[in-house]
Amino acid sequence: MKIYNGDSMSLATKSITTRRVLFTGGSGKAGKHAVAYLLDQGHRVMNVDLVALNHPGVDNLIADITDSGQVFNAMSSYAGFDELEPGNGVPQFDAVVHFAAVPRILINPDNETFRVNTIGTYNVIEAAVKLGIKKIIIASSETTYGVCFSDGKTNPRSLPLEEDYDVDPMDSYGLSKVVNEVTARSFQRRSGFDIYALRIGNVIEPHEYADLFPAYFENPEVRRRNVFCYIDARDLGQIVHRCLEKDGLGFQIFNAGNNDNSATIPSKDLANQYFPGVPLTRELETHEALYSNRKIREVLGFEEQHNWRKYVSTTH
Repeated sequence: MKIYNGDSMSLATKSITTRRVLFTGGSGKAGKHAVAYLLDQGHRVMNVDLVALNHPGVDNLIADITDSGQVFNAMSSYAGFDELEPGNGVPQFDAVVHFAAVPRILINPDNETFRVNTIGTYNVIEAAVKLGIKKIIIASSETTYGVCFSDGKTNPRSLPLEEDYDVDPMDSYGLSKVVNEVTARSFQRRSGFDIYALRIGNVIEPHEYADLFPAYFENPEVRRRNVFCYIDARDLGQIVHRCLEKDGLGFQIFNAGNNDNSATIPSKDLANQYFPGVPLTRELETHEALYSNRKIREVLGFEEQHNWRKYVSTTH
C-alpha cells in the first residue's frame, strides 16, 4: 500500500469580513486545526482553554468553562494588549465557537464527563446570548446516533445517518451532546440568534492517514462503530468558517464529515456487510458516506479538500 502527500491548499474563498472569534477548546486535536484555518481566513481568534495553544497569531486565555463567572469574563475580555490602544473599551466578539469538552468516555468518570460537557456548554451559550453575540457554533458528535459507544454491537435504525435521525445514545458522552443540542435550541428560541451544532465525525489529522488508514482498509470492522465516517481536521476548519459566513439559519444541526467512507468497499456493499438488514432511506452514490454530509454541502457550500485518496493509495 503506497502512502503519499496530497495538496493541502484550501480552495475556500478567504473571508471578506474579519471576525473577532472566541474559540473554546482550541488547543485540542480538532480545535487546533480549526483555529489555524480561521486565522488563515483572516479572523482574529482568542483561544479559551485550560492549556494555551502555541500557534502564531492566536491569542490565549486560560479559563474553566464550568465556571460561569470565568466564561462571562472571558467573553468580555480584551484579546490582546493591542486592543488597549484605541481607548474605546473592550471590543465585542462577533462569534463564539465552542469545542471545549471531555472528548470521549473512559477518560473521566461518566458523571464528570456529563457535568463538564453539559454545564460547560450551558455556560458558554448563556454568556454569548446574554452578551449579544449573535453567532454561536458548538461541537456536537457522531456519538449522538447511538452506535459509537453503545454496549454491544448496535445497528442504526436506517442509513445513511442524517440530521433528522432520532438520536438515542446510551453513553454519558453521547448523551451530553444530545443535551447540548437541546440547550442550544432553547437559547436560540429565546434569542433568535444563529446557533449551529456540528455533529463532528471521527477527526483525522494529516499524519494519521499514513498511520491509520492502511489498517482500516485491511480490517474494515474496526470502523463499524464510527459508521465508517471521518472528518479531516482541516476540512472541519472549513466547515466552521462556512458556519461563520452563513447567517440567518437560526438553530441548525449539521453532520461534519467527509464525502466518502473510511473504507474502499462501495457504500451499498459496506452497509449490507456490516449493517445487515438496516434499511436505506435513499439511493447512495458509489462511495457516498454512510454518515451523510449532504446538508453541509447543500446548505453551507462545503467543498471537501482532503479526501483520503489524496494521501493513501490502495494500489499495492
